[in-house]
Amino acid sequence: MQIFTIGFTKTSAEYFFEALKTNGIEQLIDVRLNNSSQLAGYSKKEDLEYFLKVICNATYKHETLLAPTQLMLDDFKKYRGPWSTYKRRYLELLDHREVETKLNLEMFERPTVLLCSEENAEQCHRSLVIEYLNAKWGNVEAKHL
Repeated sequence: MQIFTIGFTKTSAEYFFEALKTNGIEQLIDVRLNNSSQLAGYSKKEDLEYFLKVICNATYKHETLLAPTQLMLDDFKKYRGPWSTYKRRYLELLDHREVETKLNLEMFERPTVLLCSEENAEQCHRSLVIEYLNAKWGNVEAKHL
């Protein structure tokens, strides 16, 4: 199963929505803790939901089950904690939440993209979601847009 991921930071709306259309995305799952910040521009929940529907004929879902805690985000971003610590804590959080039993495999049957703010997936929890689901379900592959 292939799950796409994308970030919006330093990305134009044109690039963002064209990447989704080009890859046939039918569903966007927002894995951010906060999805309504003024800094989010076109990716604020209400705007994004509208743009996805009109531009891509895709649906929007905010899935806080896959979001890190505010404390984790602060430790990593504000206080510049190491990625290794953030990764360990986030994967432990997913395990504690038993994400693999609460998410439905069928929700990923149609082309789906996970959204976060980070420009690069390498140090973003959206890549860890894929890693976690692959460890639990097997045969889960990421395609970072």
